[in-house]
Amino acid sequence: MKLKKGKVYIIGAGPGDPDLITIKAMKYLEQAEVILYDRLVNPVLLKYAKVNAELIYCGKEPGNHCFSQEAIHQLLVDKALAGKLVVRLKGGDPFIFGRGGEEADVLVGNGIDFEVVPGITSGIAAPAYAGIPVTYRDMSRSFAMVTGHCLSGIPNSIRWDLLAHGVDTLSIYMGVKHLPFICNQLRTYGKDPSTPIAVIEQGTTVNQQTVVGTLETIVEMVNENQISNPAMIVIGEVVKLSEKLSWYPERIKGEILT
Repeated sequence: MKLKKGKVYIIGAGPGDPDLITIKAMKYLEQAEVILYDRLVNPVLLKYAKVNAELIYCGKEPGNHCFSQEAIHQLLVDKALAGKLVVRLKGGDPFIFGRGGEEADVLVGNGIDFEVVPGITSGIAAPAYAGIPVTYRDMSRSFAMVTGHCLSGIPNSIRWDLLAHGVDTLSIYMGVKHLPFICNQLRTYGKDPSTPIAVIEQGTTVNQQTVVGTLETIVEMVNENQISNPAMIVIGEVVKLSEKLSWYPERIKGEILT
């Protein structure tokens, strides 16, 4: 007897605060027979899985991948072809630097039904929790989501020359390791060294830390405060609003920007 194919739900778990997961995502999480979850997914969310659900950790840390991306693809295919209802649970939004598009492509190639459930991305949520709106009338009419890490490591294939002047606010993911390079590139292409910048570590969680400075001072401040990944980098005039609009219970460290 031929097994009926299962289905895969590629789900965004949100930026860290478990309450920020969507209702739709939670419904599928509670129904799943197999859950493949990433490192930045809040483990609290796994408590909503069925008692007999198979939980598979697929987390990736720098230099330490328990599964390659290709192995994850194969797991998704194998579990779905076995007739399982599979949830692929990713931090943030699966289609924003989450490789969800690659996984969906593999599923299409294997004739497997899938659905994408968007999640709140950290490039918007972490700044919001630090009192930084990525858009603000007369201050920021545009923003860009940029990766701070590429296959080669340093993000030298990104058009920093265009980003330096073409966008009001930059939200940079996975960029703390390459922060000196990023700041140098933007200054090299003419961005004012006094441009405000915030680095938000573990945004939306109880461990959130925010450091505020400028393109000229932020590297030293991040080092002094021992800020590390996961962290979001936000660059633009809207960072100045953090002092006034900060509402989350953390002490924002750094310069007073005027």
